[in-house]
Amino acid sequence: MRLDDKVCIVTGGASGIGLEISKRYADAGAKLVIADINLDAATAAAADLGDDHMAVLMDVTDPDAVQAGVDAVIERYGRIDVLLSNAGVQIVHRVEDMTFDEWRKVMAIHLDGSFLVSKAVLPHMYERQSGAIIFMGSVHSKEASELKSPYVSAKHGLLGLARVIAKEGGRKGVRTNVICPGFVKTPLVEKQIPEQARDLGISEEEVVNDIMLGNTVDQQFTTVEDVAEVALFFAAFPTNALTGQSLVVSHGWFME
Repeated sequence: MRLDDKVCIVTGGASGIGLEISKRYADAGAKLVIADINLDAATAAAADLGDDHMAVLMDVTDPDAVQAGVDAVIERYGRIDVLLSNAGVQIVHRVEDMTFDEWRKVMAIHLDGSFLVSKAVLPHMYERQSGAIIFMGSVHSKEASELKSPYVSAKHGLLGLARVIAKEGGRKGVRTNVICPGFVKTPLVEKQIPEQARDLGISEEEVVNDIMLGNTVDQQFTTVEDVAEVALFFAAFPTNALTGQSLVVSHGWFME
């Protein structure tokens, strides 16, 4: 599947899953916009992809910053074809130990951020009667785990937001879908291992083997490459036959 000359914004695109998706999109012919709160990293990532790509500073929780980033994309390219809303963070505590500020931070980045970037790009997609919006959900869009109350809540919320946009955007040529990865061994996940071991009173090895991989069919982490292939499929799919859907890529951690 190809994305020749499609303009694709990837939030949180300077590292981890977002960076791998950006590379896969570029390989498929897209013009990448690496949108990240770390402008230096985004600039370096865009430069590594080549001259047809750009970086924008974007705090997805700030409506003005989101709009400024989208305006910069329109000024350069005149269009937006794909939005991959990927920016994320994780904080793990039991509900009674989670501060309200921690709750709001996780919810704001994952759920508010996806709303804000969608709101900013939709008028441009509607004008062209074409576009794809992809949210980075999780197996936790489908299932709960201990210690992750705001993350699980936000990821569940993305399914609802995607379905609403699919309903509203379908007659205007815009489709919206959600990728639901299992545990991908990025720095975000690696940081959770000692935190969960401490809060659950188990070893780090037990966190990996029992919690993260225990429900998989092969005791394997999902890879960034796995997720990038699904992201390409959703971005390049040509019609509204595939909209309002979610696809779990988790080595069987969750099945439906």
